Amino acid sequence: MQRREFLRGVAGTAGIGAVGTGAVAGSTTAGAHPGPYSPFASVAIEEAKEAVVGPDGEYAYVAATDGFAVVDVRVYQDPQVAYEERDLLADRENGPLRLIQDVKVEDDRLLVAGPADPIRADVLQGVLVYDVSDPENPERVAFHETDYPIHNCYLHEGVAYLTANYPDRNALAVVDVSGDSPEEIARWSLTDRDEQWGEIPTGLWTVHDVWVRDGRAYLSHWDAGLVILDVSDPTSPSFVSRFAGRSLDDLESVERKRSRAHVIRLPGNVHYAMTDDSGDLLALNREAWAVDGEGGPGGVELWNISDATSPERLATIDAPPSPNPAQNGTWTTSHNLDLVDGRLFTSWYQGGVKIHDVSDPANPDEMAWWRMPGETAFWTAKRASQRFFVASSIGDYLGGVEGEAGLYTFPIERDQQKSPPSLTTTDGDEGETGSADGGTTTPTTTEQAALEEDTATTAGDAGSSGSAPGFGVGAGIAGLLGAGAWTAYRD
Repeated sequence: MQRREFLRGVAGTAGIGAVGTGAVAGSTTAGAHPGPYSPFASVAIEEAKEAVVGPDGEYAYVAATDGFAVVDVRVYQDPQVAYEERDLLADRENGPLRLIQDVKVEDDRLLVAGPADPIRADVLQGVLVYDVSDPENPERVAFHETDYPIHNCYLHEGVAYLTANYPDRNALAVVDVSGDSPEEIARWSLTDRDEQWGEIPTGLWTVHDVWVRDGRAYLSHWDAGLVILDVSDPTSPSFVSRFAGRSLDDLESVERKRSRAHVIRLPGNVHYAMTDDSGDLLALNREAWAVDGEGGPGGVELWNISDATSPERLATIDAPPSPNPAQNGTWTTSHNLDLVDGRLFTSWYQGGVKIHDVSDPANPDEMAWWRMPGETAFWTAKRASQRFFVASSIGDYLGGVEGEAGLYTFPIERDQQKSPPSLTTTDGDEGETGSADGGTTTPTTTEQAALEEDTATTAGDAGSSGSAPGFGVGAGIAGLLGAGAWTAYRD
């Protein structure tokens, strides 16, 4: 701790910015980072996946596939691993807990969930709860065992929201984790609204992720789109709306032998979503690749959901270009993101990380973009304070990447990377014109136009029917796919 305090003093006296302990008052620009845009620093974490930041912005928590790590980012120019635990629950029958790709933190509680995708019937599955009131010495509080893998989770007011995908159905499981004996208190599925969903390959409508704010749960439901639930009473989730997805009839027409292609490429593929603090602006991303030369990387969309039953898409931020947008190529599709205080922080695997000013959400303004495709593949980007954000890279877990996995810290400022590596084979002026630079455009493809039509149709009757309408690499795609989507892909 003396070393950390010394570095904090150096940071303050050397003019590289006072180190905040949370949301630092003042400008959102880290003005003390002159010159070309680049990371402040990074720290290696083997098999790093999702990263989240504690409520005070002082520590980041990183899922690490066979465990998790806690990173001290109080001196963001010198992040340090403060705690690391591997082989969780190795002493339990069928343990340890494997394929941990998601963690979530709220106040002094941390969730660690796994496995992200189906492995075998006899492996341990569930979610661990830790007390992180002392972040450098987490204490295990409880474990809730499940009969389903957990690709992603969320923690809100002592309640865990878990993706519960089975080979024959997909659902959201709601678990009270406020005490030392977690208990499931509710479960919700699209089949509760319309049994017709049970006739559709589950990979097309997997519950890939969940985000909760102000009594609303936002389910990223892959080709089924974005589903909003009222969870003001967590024991009784109720449907609010569904949009940004394909129609039930459209999905029912997909031949099972073609479901793999539909899982991987657009349209559909709603992967992650969250709102801003007001709850009126929602960002969602679509994780997608080309199949048989068709389609390409998915981007990020901004939606006005002030009226959740009649959402309006405001803008689309295209993915960076890829010389080969297929699964065996260069990955530049969007992944996890953060939306806070008029700023959008995005990750694009080998396409790097970006910051957009979305104070005018209909016209996102790119502030910064950094990439190093041969060394990094970013899983997420999360704001830590008004001065910096963190981003986790999965490193050489992805083919074509040679760098170590770990956590990076970046300044929040408007600037450009010096001599950025090309993401295309032709390079040219792609970084300055058209959609090749990841700019803001509206979809023009036939498939996307069909998706827009489906969205308009289903949003209108969202309150009355379930007729409105899952993924990522286990040495490839398995580790990124949700349970239902992985089943469809494998089949």
